[in-house]
Amino acid sequence: MKLVVLDGIGTGALIGIIIGCLIVGLIIGFFLSRWFFKRELKKNPPINENMIRAMFMQMGRKPSEAQIRAVMNSMKRNQ
Repeated sequence: MKLVVLDGIGTGALIGIIIGCLIVGLIIGFFLSRWFFKRELKKNPPINENMIRAMFMQMGRKPSEAQIRAVMNSMKRNQ
């Protein structure tokens, strides 16, 4: 019994097409996941003003609003 995959396309060509599609899919998936990850980080930053206040309070300091804004601006600049 002979299994015919596609008429006119050899086995090597079929394997090449499958590998090529896999590589293209991996590249597209990488860039899409990177784009989604950056978008989510922009929407939900990993640290906010309340976290900075809590950090200062744990160190035994009462932060001023200027200090909190300075820390937030520093973090935004270094992203």
